[in-house]
Amino acid sequence: MSELEGINKHLEELRKRLLRIVLVIGAISVFLLTFHAEPFQIGQFTLYYPTPDPYHNIAAQITNHMRHNLVPEGVQLIQTAPGQAFFAQMYVAALVGMVAGMPIVIKELVGFIKPALKENEINVSRTISLPALGLFIAGCFFSYNFVIPYMLDFLYRYGEGAGLVTFLNVMEFVTFVLQFLLAFGFSFQLPLVMYAISASGMVDADFWRKNIRYAIVIIVIFGAVITPDGTGVTMIFVAGPMIGLYAAGMLLIERKERKKSNT
Repeated sequence: MSELEGINKHLEELRKRLLRIVLVIGAISVFLLTFHAEPFQIGQFTLYYPTPDPYHNIAAQITNHMRHNLVPEGVQLIQTAPGQAFFAQMYVAALVGMVAGMPIVIKELVGFIKPALKENEINVSRTISLPALGLFIAGCFFSYNFVIPYMLDFLYRYGEGAGLVTFLNVMEFVTFVLQFLLAFGFSFQLPLVMYAISASGMVDADFWRKNIRYAIVIIVIFGAVITPDGTGVTMIFVAGPMIGLYAAGMLLIERKERKKSNT
């Protein structure tokens, strides 16, 4: 097989795997945009079943939940042009589709790079697949419950102090929220990335401790870039957890290295 044929074969496999990922995320997103989650009681528990209702779909319910929990009191969430609410719901559905379809995404990506990996690297990729999903969800949960509400309240208090009525465009609101959910979801992967790099033999455990100062500087810059205000207060909410995650990853790798040397 010539080199060109080999490249074409890899590109074709990549296309097929990406198509599967897109189809899974797309199917979940369409479901969220088509069905409404209808609640029903079983004893003291509230469960839900789907009913067809595109106008009051699950993505709209999630958007409404975000409005109730994240928009500061006195701020009005509005749409200023036809279709903004629909596109906001599409963004929400796509994000939920990505999270719900993450096992398939990880499976397909690992399957594509598997032929190029050594045996120990394949074992590493299998080991981190489920923790990667758990950390992504944990990052989104942390951001949704502790970072975004404080940031929105902090930023809109300036308008309240000036006696202004604040209106927040639904597209800007959803984009803002999803930006931080994704940023925290991916930033919470930091310990796993560190572990995978060390386990594959690219660097040793001492590398992370020696370069911790540079890592903190990079993390602080990252926090400053993705936060919208210049006060530095909201930046701490981004950089603080990431520094903690870096330290946790470093300690995990060192502990693993000590166990390996003792056996």
